[in-house]
Amino acid sequence: MSEDCLNTKAAGVVAGAVMLSRVLGLARELIFAGLFGAGRGMDAFLTAFRAPNLLRDLFAEGALSTAFVTVFSQRIATDGEGAAWRLASKMATLTTIFMSLLSLLGVIFAAELIGFLAPGFPAEKAALTIQLTRIMYPFILLVSLAALVMGMLNAVNRFTAPALASSFFNIGSIAGGVALGWLIDPAFGERALIGLSLGTLLGGLLQLGVQLPGLRQAGFRFVIDFNWRDPGVRRVLILMLPAVIAASAVQINVMVNSIFASYLGDGPVSWLSYAFRLMQLPLGVFGVAVATVTLPVVSRASALGDMGRFRSTLAKAMRLAVFLTLPSAVGLIILAEPIIALIYQRGKFLDTDSLHTAEALQFYAIGLVGYSCIKVLSPAFYAIDRKWTPMTVSFCSIGLNLGLNWLFIFKLGMGHRGLALSTAIAATVNFVLLYLFMTRVSGSLESKAMASTFGRCLIAAIPIGLIGWATHSWIVSLGHASVILRAGALFAVIGVAVVFFLLASWMLKIEGFNEFLGIVRRKLKGRVKS
Repeated sequence: MSEDCLNTKAAGVVAGAVMLSRVLGLARELIFAGLFGAGRGMDAFLTAFRAPNLLRDLFAEGALSTAFVTVFSQRIATDGEGAAWRLASKMATLTTIFMSLLSLLGVIFAAELIGFLAPGFPAEKAALTIQLTRIMYPFILLVSLAALVMGMLNAVNRFTAPALASSFFNIGSIAGGVALGWLIDPAFGERALIGLSLGTLLGGLLQLGVQLPGLRQAGFRFVIDFNWRDPGVRRVLILMLPAVIAASAVQINVMVNSIFASYLGDGPVSWLSYAFRLMQLPLGVFGVAVATVTLPVVSRASALGDMGRFRSTLAKAMRLAVFLTLPSAVGLIILAEPIIALIYQRGKFLDTDSLHTAEALQFYAIGLVGYSCIKVLSPAFYAIDRKWTPMTVSFCSIGLNLGLNWLFIFKLGMGHRGLALSTAIAATVNFVLLYLFMTRVSGSLESKAMASTFGRCLIAAIPIGLIGWATHSWIVSLGHASVILRAGALFAVIGVAVVFFLLASWMLKIEGFNEFLGIVRRKLKGRVKS
C-alpha cells in the first residue's frame, strides 16, 4: 500500500512485535504476582517503578518520541537524511545530559517524590518504596535514549527492531529480576524486591542496546554535538513542552489514581496496576501499532502541504483502531474474571485478588477505544503545529479525572473500581474533544464513515458479548481445574467469539475487515513463497 493510505503492512509487522512485547510484559506481571501477591511489598514496588515510568511516558515515549519523530520526519522530507542525522546527534547529546541530571535528582529527592505519589502509605511501606525508587530511577536515562533511537528508526521506516525492543526490556527484567531476587532472598520476601529493581535497570539497558545495530545500518553515526541552537532542536523542545502533558494524560490519570489508591489500604495499587497492564495488551498491539506507522506519514504530508493525504491517513487510522479495539473491550468486560484468574491466580495471588483486579479491568476496558484513538490522533496535532490543543484538552481530562476520583471514592464509595472508571471516562472525553478540534483545524475527517464504522463494529461485537455471557458461568466453574483445561476452555470461547465477530464484520462490510484480510493474505503468501 502506498503512503497515501495507512501502511497496514507495517502496522501488521509492528502489531506482531508489540504483541510479543505485551505478552512478555504480561508474563513479567504474572511471575511477579505469583511471587509477591498483591500486598504491601508489591504496592511499594509498583509505586517506586511508577516514578521513573511516568517520566518515561512524559519525556521519553510520550513527549520526546512524538516531538522528535515529527521534526525528524519533516527534516528528511525538506532537507534530506544527512541533515536529519545531524539533528539526531544534537538531540542524543542533549537527552543524555538532561536525563542524567534528572536521574540524579530523582535519587536525591526520592523521599519527597514518594510523599507526593503515595501520601497514604504508612511509614514502613513508604521507606521500602523510597529505597526501591532510588535503585530504579536511572531507568529513565536508559529508556529515554531507547525512545530517541526508536523515533529515529521509525522515521526512516524501520519498525520491527524498535517494536521488539520492549520485549528485551521484559526479558531482562524477568530473568535478571528473578535471579537477583532469589540471590538476595530465596524465600522471595520483601528484600527480594531489590533484585526486581536491579532487573528493571538491566531490562532498560537491553531495550536500548538491541536497537543500536539497526540504527547503525540505517546510516546514523553518533557525534557529540552541543550546538543546541539548531532550529530543529528548538522545535523539538517547543513541541515537547505541551506534549509533556498532552501525550501522557492517561498515565497522569493513572498516577492520580495511585495517589487516591494509597489511602485504600494494601492491595488496590496492585489490583489497578495488574488490570491496566492487561488492558494495555490490545491497546499496545492495535492502538500503538496503528499510531506508530501513521505519525511519520502525516508528518511528511503536513510538511509538504498535502492536507488531503493528511486527513485521509488520519481518518483511516482511527477507523482501523476502532475496528481492532472495540471487540477487545467487549471481550475484556464480559470475561474479565476468568481471564484474570487464569493469568494471575497462583502462588501468593489469591481468589480475592483475582476478583478485585477483574473489577478494575472491566471499568478500564470501557475506555479502551478512546485510549487507542488518542494514540493515533494526539500526535497528529504536532505535525500541523497545533501543539497547544492536545495540552489544553489534556488539562481538562486530568481535571475531570480528579473530580470523578473524589466523587467515586469519597462520595459514592466505589473504591478502586471508581478509580478505573474515572480514568476510562476521562480518556473517552479526551478523544471526543481532540476529534472535534481536529475537524475544525484540518477539515472533515470522514465523520460519517467514522460513525458508521463505530456503529457497525458495535453490532458485530454483539456475538462476542452473547457468547461470553452464555459461557461465563461454565468457565468460572472450572476455577479449580488444571491450568491447561481452563486455558483451553477460555481460548475456545474467545476463538468462537472472534470467528462470529469476523463473520459479522464481513456481512456488515466494515472497512477495517478488508484491511485485516489484506494483512492475513500477505502473511500467507509470504509463507507459501518461503
